[in-house]
Amino acid sequence: MSIGGNWDRRVSRRDFLGVGGLSAAALLLNPTGAMARESGRAGYGPTQSDPRGMLDLPEGFRYRVISEEGSKLSDGTPVPGDHDGMAAFRGKGDRTILVRNHELRTDDANPLEGRNPYDSTQVGGTTALVVGPDRRVIRDYVTSSGSTNNCAGGGTPWGTWLTCEEDRLTVGEQEHGYVFEVDPSDRENDLSKTPITAMGRFSHEAVDIDPRTGIVYLTEDDFEGFIDDEDPSSDTRRSYFYRFLPNNRRQRPGALQQGGALQVAKLDEAPDDADFIDLGQRFTVRWITVNPENPRDDEGALAADATRFNRLEGAFFKGGAFWFDDTAGGEARLGQIYRYLPEPNNTIELFYEGTDKNKLESPDNIVVTPWGDLWVAEDGDFGNRIIGFTPEGRSYVFANNRVPFQDSPGVPDGEPGERSEFAGPTFSPDGETFFVNIQSPGITYAIWGPFKPRDASRQRMMAHAEPPKSLRPEVSGELSEAAERYGMSELEAAAFDRLGVPLA
Repeated sequence: MSIGGNWDRRVSRRDFLGVGGLSAAALLLNPTGAMARESGRAGYGPTQSDPRGMLDLPEGFRYRVISEEGSKLSDGTPVPGDHDGMAAFRGKGDRTILVRNHELRTDDANPLEGRNPYDSTQVGGTTALVVGPDRRVIRDYVTSSGSTNNCAGGGTPWGTWLTCEEDRLTVGEQEHGYVFEVDPSDRENDLSKTPITAMGRFSHEAVDIDPRTGIVYLTEDDFEGFIDDEDPSSDTRRSYFYRFLPNNRRQRPGALQQGGALQVAKLDEAPDDADFIDLGQRFTVRWITVNPENPRDDEGALAADATRFNRLEGAFFKGGAFWFDDTAGGEARLGQIYRYLPEPNNTIELFYEGTDKNKLESPDNIVVTPWGDLWVAEDGDFGNRIIGFTPEGRSYVFANNRVPFQDSPGVPDGEPGERSEFAGPTFSPDGETFFVNIQSPGITYAIWGPFKPRDASRQRMMAHAEPPKSLRPEVSGELSEAAERYGMSELEAAAFDRLGVPLA
């Protein structure tokens, strides 16, 4: 290939960002500098086939089913279905308290039966499981009720759970589409049925909090509009990335009820549609204050021309970085993982994009492990895994779900072989047990084995790590020289090369 001339006379930077196929191009090396890579294999080795046909794990790991949909809670009522987001908190002694969402609507099987509901017509909410050191449930109970389609949420630094309604609906005079704070030590109290209206009414998905500043970050999973698989530029689907600046940052139960400012993210130098953000690119975020009563449309994100995502899902803040993902993002629709760094430069970066089903398909809930790896739960159609990414730039599979999807009454059967999704990945406070759900049929697992020891320094490394080496571009010396000569990054030069755009 002959390279020369002035590249910007042939195609502008904006045209370049809008060209299809960028996601198949290359990854930019982290501008903060490459880290030393792991020697040997990442993770814990290949998963082993489970004779029970439930959960494949690496050698040396074991699991126990600690809760199943339709069995009995401690008060004799049924364990609700549709297990979803979850967090683990330290209980008395060496106990762990799990708080678990139930993504239930009124026509779903095994509804949640509460005693002090926000809306008595609705069947969603949260339960708690008190787990002993032997990884068995000591007792379990409803912690909030009367909400709808409680998809994800997030734990607070002060030991409560924020549960998020994914549906915006009005039943009589009661509105839905809010975040509620749940205190596992004070079940179904007034706080748990009081919406945090200042956090906005929209299709909430997940939330997490920067423990240093008290700022709350929120993702939206809205199904309004459609995705055009043949022409991404024709998409009308839009979900947004928000943050909430609390008036009261004392970080205690109820403080978030005292109001604050809701803001939406806009990346001025990026494409309006995040599908066309390329891997490794970083953009400065401009935060725009919106009306919490109508944050999406004429008084909010739409009017502000905020950056559009497809369906934002999981969220987790650790090591100074806020991680979130778009389960339908990217030009192959296999999903994207983003990293937001509030400090030092208030930037968002596309960390990973699915281009091959063997690498990533439909990322959903997300967590940073105690030893610093990033774990992502998939929500793919025909195989759901827990996939790990290391700060040293490697990826691996930790778990493979083999439980078939169970449809709710009145819902058409799924295709043969379709698997239920992983949800709610979280670690016990001591880091020795991994808890995760299967959504339908609702199952909660406790998993243990030779996990690596806690390592806060690797958690901080992950916040600035390079994406996995396997997706970095192979850039020839000639191409690298041309990139330098014309003021381009190797990422841009490799993308032009892959797209067949001449640089001469």
